[in-house]
Amino acid sequence: MINILNQALALGVLRPLDVQFAQVVASEDQPALLLAAACLSADAGAGHVCLLLEQLLPENLFHGRQPELALAAWQACGQPDLAGWQQCLLATPAVSDGSAATPMVLQQQRLYLQRMWQNEGEVAVFIGSESSPLLMEEAPLRTILDQLFGETTAEPDWQKIAAAVAVTRRIAVISGGPGTGKTTTVAKLLAALVQLNHSEHLRIQLAAPTGKAAARLTESLGRASQQLNLTPEQRALFPTEAATLHRLLGAQPNSQRMRYHRGNPLHLDVLVVDEASMVDLPMMARLIAALPANARVIFLGDRDQLASVEAGAVLGDICQFAEQGYSESRAEQLTRLTGCSIPRQWVGDGPLVRDSLCLLRKSYRFDANSGIGQLALAVNAGEAKRAMAVLNSGYADVSAYPLVETEDYQQLLDTCVDGYGAYLRLVATGAGVATILTAFGDFQLLCALREGPFGVAGLNQRIESGLQRVGLIQRNAAAAGRWYPGRPVMISRNDSALGLFNGDIGIALPDEEGNLRVYFPLPDGSIKSVQPSRLPEHETAYAMTVHKSQGSEFEHTVLVLPPDFLPLLTRELLYTAITRARKQLSLYVTDKVLMGAIRTPTQRRSGLAERLQLMSSS
Repeated sequence: MINILNQALALGVLRPLDVQFAQVVASEDQPALLLAAACLSADAGAGHVCLLLEQLLPENLFHGRQPELALAAWQACGQPDLAGWQQCLLATPAVSDGSAATPMVLQQQRLYLQRMWQNEGEVAVFIGSESSPLLMEEAPLRTILDQLFGETTAEPDWQKIAAAVAVTRRIAVISGGPGTGKTTTVAKLLAALVQLNHSEHLRIQLAAPTGKAAARLTESLGRASQQLNLTPEQRALFPTEAATLHRLLGAQPNSQRMRYHRGNPLHLDVLVVDEASMVDLPMMARLIAALPANARVIFLGDRDQLASVEAGAVLGDICQFAEQGYSESRAEQLTRLTGCSIPRQWVGDGPLVRDSLCLLRKSYRFDANSGIGQLALAVNAGEAKRAMAVLNSGYADVSAYPLVETEDYQQLLDTCVDGYGAYLRLVATGAGVATILTAFGDFQLLCALREGPFGVAGLNQRIESGLQRVGLIQRNAAAAGRWYPGRPVMISRNDSALGLFNGDIGIALPDEEGNLRVYFPLPDGSIKSVQPSRLPEHETAYAMTVHKSQGSEFEHTVLVLPPDFLPLLTRELLYTAITRARKQLSLYVTDKVLMGAIRTPTQRRSGLAERLQLMSSS
């Protein structure tokens, strides 16, 4: 079997880490365990929480990419069927059903790394067992919600319903696409909590996975709260800054340990987590462990966006149950609290967790005249022909370029040079740091790949050359090398000592003495500057991956996809990129690749939804 695994390694279907893990937990006379462990490690590396045993059958093994090798591997294991795999794996000391401490756990024909199994169980228990309603008087809450959201409307006011869901549950999940008013809803529901608390001290904390997302949450919630009719005492209870999750939990330099955990919980009464689709399973488990016993938590996000870079798709798994509607009693309660009649299609049977969920279903940013909005809807629905029709309908805010000729690629580079020219001219004229940082966010190139001419590395290099050629940047060959005024960089490794985290974006600018420093906008609105030599790992940020763009929005977003289809080009990646655009979207992609991506939904294997399903139902 080692021979077969090494062949799989040479063919690129396994990583060195996968083969090494297999050899740590299994000996050469355990071919089935060797193969299962290597495949589990590979799936974990691809973002899956577990390995389904059916993936070990020859037609699925190695994802169908090497059928002859897959058949040989399966035969070397004794040609087991599903029952055979179950029996064989549980007979080894490296695998248990969870009742013993073993490197791997097998449950419901799902094979887990022990830590992932534990994390998933902790999240399932937290989400699934906290569905009991909080006792409160309904009349005062109805009055407050009417004051904040207005009286009854003909259509259900999903923002008002979401606020009622969150106020009456300790845990709530609110999902909505761009422009559905997630932040406005949260501002009003926090106002409701503050008013219900009679202005007693209520410790509210805001958090998001990245610095950019935290800064956006700070800004948008601050703007939304200014529109509310609150007393000075009530307004003082509103948080003025969002933290990154790493900062919130007290990430320790050069360590996986957090300052806040089960034994030392966070000091808060209400936690709002924005961009929850980006939160991976291990981070979600850490966050849950650090919550005080009676704290409220409100998760906000867009369930249709890309799942987290690391393992799991927690928000997506939980929000599956939103389609099953509310229980009868919950629908009646929400109608009493909001005056909104819940449509019959949103009432039904299912796990009780669905009574803690709400989908915001109306976009206030994108109307019928918005090509961006129409394209996002078509892509999200998996309707490739409808998406192509949108692109061919002449919407002013969406442009598509075929990317088949050399001239198309040059046009992409010219567009980027022109797009980044605006902020670089501000750099040249000595504009203020805050003005430059804001201007940089007006235009952004997004990629699906990291390497090659259509990836982040290749495009950053070519864009820099183009900017140098037209005199917008001045690179030199001296020791400073890569550094020049206006260079945008993205942090790629957390440095809690410096207060910089993966995804933070800064721009190199001269200080008063003319020395270059890199300036980063912080979530509280302030700006931090750091010497280039002190920065943790970073990269130039004219081009960034779609994953890294989550939690951000840009006036003009440009997306480039490679000319040949790859499995990582998925519907969720495309939807996420489209919805980063506020006013203008430019797509550089072939029709074939675009339609392939729309027809390829992301699949993240986990057992979270099934665990929630089994925990409680009504």
